[in-house]
Amino acid sequence: MSEELCTFVPFFGKPELLYYFIFFMNLYIRYFQNEILVKSVEEACDFLSSIPDIKVDDALANDLRRFLADPAMYPKRYKVKGKSYFIVIKTPFETIKEFQDEGAAKREGRELRQAERRDRIDHITRLRVGWYEACLTFKRVVSHPTTQKFMYCDTPFRARLKATSVQDCYNRIVDHLRARRDVDPRSQFPSVKGRNFEYTFLGMEG
Repeated sequence: MSEELCTFVPFFGKPELLYYFIFFMNLYIRYFQNEILVKSVEEACDFLSSIPDIKVDDALANDLRRFLADPAMYPKRYKVKGKSYFIVIKTPFETIKEFQDEGAAKREGRELRQAERRDRIDHITRLRVGWYEACLTFKRVVSHPTTQKFMYCDTPFRARLKATSVQDCYNRIVDHLRARRDVDPRSQFPSVKGRNFEYTFLGMEG
């Protein structure tokens, strides 16, 4: 692999030591349906030169080298003409298939997380009338006993109540706490989807 494709990334472990990790990177390049994964700037320039729309010169080659030397792993776009660009991405993968498989895996993971969020929201808002037992831990504003300054204190609040859904159960508890005189209005409440709100459906009889 070409020496010019060594990206030196500083890593600070212990304060007195400085380590440098060397990542050998390849370049993935795409312009419309033209794509390639190359191991050097020279190969990249040869590929780009084969595309009539793209002018390859020393300035472009030097910019690609600077792009590789930057430890940031961001993609970069180069304008060709009008609204046309070609994109360059640094990658440790050796083949286009490996690169594309990794991209597909990331998309699948992203779609799975989105589906899980949708299922979570559907569960929270689904109509289910009955009794709930819930615990909400919120950040209550209290006065420090010695300094008298205000501070946040994690405070659990448990309740058993009748509601039409998980969301309704959460809303009723928050509304109750906001209405109490002994709860400072600056107190902060967690999301209904967060781990600081727990509940159990007890059924119609409670």
